[in-house]
Amino acid sequence: MTRPTTLAELESSPYAAADRRQRSVRDEVRANLMAALERGDTLFPGIQGYEDSITPQIVNALLARQDFILLGLRGQAKSRLLRGLTRFLDDAIPVVAGSEVNDNPFAPISKYARERLAELGPKTPIAWLDRESRFVEKLATPDVTIADLIGDLDPIKAARGGHILSDELTMHYGLLPRANRGIFAINELPDLSGKIQVGLFNIMQEGDVQIKGYPVRLLLDVLLVFTANPEDYTARGKIVTPLKDRIGAEIQTHYPREVELGMTITEQEAWVDRNGPEIRVPEFVREVIERVAFEARTDRRVDKRSGVSQRLPISLLENVVSNAERRALAHHERPSVTRINDCYAALPAITGKLELEYEGELQGGEAIAKELIRRAANRTFLGRADQLDLDSVEEIVAWFDAGQALKIGGDERTDLCLKAFGLVPGLVRIGRALAAGPGSEDGSVVAGCELVLEALAAQKRISRSDELGWTALRAVREKRRGEPDD
Repeated sequence: MTRPTTLAELESSPYAAADRRQRSVRDEVRANLMAALERGDTLFPGIQGYEDSITPQIVNALLARQDFILLGLRGQAKSRLLRGLTRFLDDAIPVVAGSEVNDNPFAPISKYARERLAELGPKTPIAWLDRESRFVEKLATPDVTIADLIGDLDPIKAARGGHILSDELTMHYGLLPRANRGIFAINELPDLSGKIQVGLFNIMQEGDVQIKGYPVRLLLDVLLVFTANPEDYTARGKIVTPLKDRIGAEIQTHYPREVELGMTITEQEAWVDRNGPEIRVPEFVREVIERVAFEARTDRRVDKRSGVSQRLPISLLENVVSNAERRALAHHERPSVTRINDCYAALPAITGKLELEYEGELQGGEAIAKELIRRAANRTFLGRADQLDLDSVEEIVAWFDAGQALKIGGDERTDLCLKAFGLVPGLVRIGRALAAGPGSEDGSVVAGCELVLEALAAQKRISRSDELGWTALRAVREKRRGEPDD
């Protein structure tokens, strides 16, 4: 359907109905949200794990026409949730053409639009604003000024138009007025300085603000939404009390509560479908990758106030696939299967995302990351133990206790790895069982064997080191006894 281009055409269109002429953005969001609920739509596509916790709270706030803040640690999809609110806006709305603040033709707020309507009347040109253009987002930083958010006086405009500085037509509008009739999102709200927050709640509540000593009244129609990290309240700043009081709802986000859900999110977000050699990722390798993040979130050496972002397993999976890709290209293996050793090759994807406490800093991020991988492998193995022949595990431990050792490079070909693992009684048998059956491809069997050895190392039944590979625990002790004192 052709959209009206003048005020006269608009007044004879369905948009001019009494219930839509001056409908606020909050009423618009509420109406579209109610329709989506009645249809049974997925409200936030791509957001996993919030269906029974966060989503209902956001829905309640929107139905109540409230501003709200999402409070949570890094990597909890806060920004994505806010961007998803555009689904509840109309496809497009009419505005006075040329207006910087998206003036409603039936209820203009700027002097420019009022004068335009008075001058042209029914011939006033109408433009249309799509829903994506009605979402304005700003990352709060300490250097943000009131001019950035609200606006400032423009001497050039004054000179060119022959206006005095106090005239509204000399104003250069900031982000908030330009978000009129839309959604304005501020990420990391506590990073805004106190005086900027004061200016923000003043225009939220009273609709006026002073710019360079001149009072400006802007009766804005904006849905305000925010995000914040609890760490910011003490580390960098805080939300001033009057502003916090004016925010309708404080909604606390969270990390995935089950490993399976985390795996689903990671698989959805990670870039693993590539145009290079075929790479296969066994399910238990995906679980190990996800459990690294779960282990880190409970580790006392990792700063709980900063959290462990869901980006950690996403980046780790991408790097694990890359290492398998590199190995496939070097050895011309098709397909290539990811292994537990690939997690060690992807350590930078872990260490860069861990904020450590003092004890952790003393041990070093790399040492902690290696331990997290080992613990994740152990939990993954134990979760499958009831499906395995545990007598084979005892055979493996006995072989190492007899003084044997096994060292395999992370980039060895699959056939060489399988041959080496075949030296350990029972290892290939249990590795094949982990890889799901006798017909499993050799790459998955190698990954299964590595999982068994990593789990036994985590249980301290055997030892693992970069220098010696997998050995009996006593071999490491004897080596340490033979080293000279520092």
